[in-house]
Amino acid sequence: MKNKTYCELKDRSQVTIPKYLVKKLNLQTGDMIEVKESNGVIYLIPSVVLPKDQAWFFSEKWQEEEKQVTKELKQGKGIPVSKKSDLAKIFTSDKE
Repeated sequence: MKNKTYCELKDRSQVTIPKYLVKKLNLQTGDMIEVKESNGVIYLIPSVVLPKDQAWFFSEKWQEEEKQVTKELKQGKGIPVSKKSDLAKIFTSDKE
């Protein structure tokens, strides 16, 4: 470990992350940090926690489908829509 810094365990089990690390890792107030322990070593890992109701978007299946749609759009496939009424016509149309 190149930069060794000590910090004190405070009331309510709080520790202050040294300012140089906060700046280096671009941490902001409110960021989530995962805490792990392994063989007596505590790891603090900056993390992004997804709300449960948004996790579907980041599933492997959904991301693959997003890539496919993007590819098809770049190939000129798809139907241009500029107004809600245009979209409604597509969904209410009898022809495919």
